Formats: sequence, structure tokens, C-alpha cells
Amino acid sequence: MANERVFAMSFAGVYPHYVAKAERKGRTKGEVDECIRWLTGFTQKGLENAIEKKISFREFFEKAPKLNPNAPLIKGVVCGIRVEDIEDPLMQKIRWLDKLIDELAKGKKMEKILRTAE
Repeated sequence: MANERVFAMSFAGVYPHYVAKAERKGRTKGEVDECIRWLTGFTQKGLENAIEKKISFREFFEKAPKLNPNAPLIKGVVCGIRVEDIEDPLMQKIRWLDKLIDELAKGKKMEKILRTAE
């Protein structure tokens, strides 16, 4: 039941929190958007449209053009739960995004966050 509440949340309602978290640590909105685009395959315009339309997390990931094939390389703990162990596919995608933003806020280099560096 708790998952359904998260899935129904507006992506646009959470997005400013992602940006604020990153900016508090000296990162930029552009870097947040880059992380989101990397994970989902959205263009910048597509991302902006999703935010403008206030779609739910469920709809956001359903409309995502192409999940990055390296997304399963995102590992670690978010909210006390290992993202690689999450069984619900939609919740795992949401937590992958949370983990990317966490890594950004912790000062990791973009190539590490976007899994482009070995």
C-alpha cells in the first residue's frame, strides 16, 4: 500500500527537492537533469513536459523513452534499503533515481554517477 502512495506522487512535486538537495551541496539543476535524462532517456524538453504536466512517478517511468541499460549497475542503500534488492520494478527505478541524486549531492564525479567510468 505504501508503494502505491509513492507511485501516485507527482514527479513535479519531488523534483524541486532533488534540485534543492543537489544545490545545497554545490551541484546544479543541470546536473540533476543530466542524471534524470541518463536514467530515463528523456530529452530535456520531455523532462520539462513531464514536470509541467505534474504526472505521477508511475506515469513518469511508464513514459520514459528508454531506461539506461547500465541502470542495474546502480547499487547501494537508499532509505535503509539496498536498491539492488528491491523486488518491485517501479520502486526500484524510483530508488535508482534517488540514489543518483544522493551520489550527486555527495560530490561524486558525473562519470562515476552515470556509470561511464570503470
